[in-house]
Amino acid sequence: MKLTGLQIFKLLPNKNCKECGFQTCLAFAMKLAAKQAKIDACPYASPEAKETLGAAAAPPIRLVTIGMGERAVRIGEELVMFRHEKAFFHKTALAPQVDDLMGREEILARLREVCAFSVARAGENLLLDLVAIKEKSGAPEKFAQTVKFTAEQCLLPLVLVSKRSACMRAALESVGSSRPLLWGADGNNADEMAALAKEFACPLVIEGEGVEALAQMACRAAEKGVDDLVLCPVSSGAAGRLRDFTLLRRHALSRSLRGSGYPLIMSASSKGYEGAVAAVGGICKYASVIVLEDPAPWTYFPLLTLRQGIYTDPQKPLQVKPGVYIIGDAGGNAPLLVTTNFSLTYFMVSSEVEASEIPSRLLIVDAEGQSVLTAWAAGKFNAEVIAKAVVAQELAASVPHKRIIIPGYVAMISGDLEDKLPGWNVMVGPQESADIPAYLKEVWARATA
Repeated sequence: MKLTGLQIFKLLPNKNCKECGFQTCLAFAMKLAAKQAKIDACPYASPEAKETLGAAAAPPIRLVTIGMGERAVRIGEELVMFRHEKAFFHKTALAPQVDDLMGREEILARLREVCAFSVARAGENLLLDLVAIKEKSGAPEKFAQTVKFTAEQCLLPLVLVSKRSACMRAALESVGSSRPLLWGADGNNADEMAALAKEFACPLVIEGEGVEALAQMACRAAEKGVDDLVLCPVSSGAAGRLRDFTLLRRHALSRSLRGSGYPLIMSASSKGYEGAVAAVGGICKYASVIVLEDPAPWTYFPLLTLRQGIYTDPQKPLQVKPGVYIIGDAGGNAPLLVTTNFSLTYFMVSSEVEASEIPSRLLIVDAEGQSVLTAWAAGKFNAEVIAKAVVAQELAASVPHKRIIIPGYVAMISGDLEDKLPGWNVMVGPQESADIPAYLKEVWARATA
């Protein structure tokens, strides 16, 4: 439960010693309540106070790490129900699946697709996160061989899916040190799987019907020493899953149900678009891991694009780095266009310039990630700002024609910009990015003929 400033004040020694950096203990308590200070700053705080405040300050949803090293996946530690309240922090991890009944060539082909997938979008490389391996054979040795082969061929962290403890142990003996996520504990084998998770120090998925029953199972696993848990409610259809995931998230954030404060996992088991739709629901509503049982490669990009949008801080617009971007084999006589560093604006403009097949330069101005009209209205994209960017990039020396094309929506700044850039010719481009190819082929061509 979150503590108020006065509740925290009662736990402090009330010495007003100022050694914490604040004038009074009450001021320090208020900063602690606002998460703008740490209890360690008080040299006289009792162990009981530190324990109480530490528990109150702990995230309502536990942070769980899957895998090791640079590609380790961190899930959980979310603080809000809705992203606009603050932000979502740890992105939903997508895990395409293979199984131990697939042939080696089939497994290898899927792993190559998964591990090689990479798309640059809005300044971020969109990548898949995990590989799930499902046991279908019932044979521990076969499952272990498939797991070992997968680990050798792909460096992504693993999700091991099996309800047979013998199969899980056989797999862990070869890859247990890499900290895979174990998915297989339910009401029938929870004690055995918890023992394996504790022995190999791996996170464990607890699966069960009903939110309250699932939380109780998580409490029992935690009592056995398994701290890193992931919950999987067994739900009835998409509506049931939405209900259960929402209830678990709400209980976790309010701390109203002991055992609910863990990340959530689901399986998108349908094929094609039905599986993609199920994954969309999970990304939108609180799934920390989604296993794609029968993944179609065409679904990866839209799912990752959706995830990028949802897990972007809504208070910080997506931005690209300011500077000059070369599109095609652009020499000194190539057109010079200018726009803001709002990522969507950049990608729309750059893609249309590229579609024109006319090599060009694109000057991206720092407008704090705002679109053209928004930045202009806020004074972040005006003649002075553009002129400073032209000077900073030393474009006078590299653009002999001294022409710059501004967006049509800010045509009103053209005269002021010419005053601030003596010797330059300011051309007013189209308002819509879709009209850029025609503009370059017609207006630009006539101007430079």
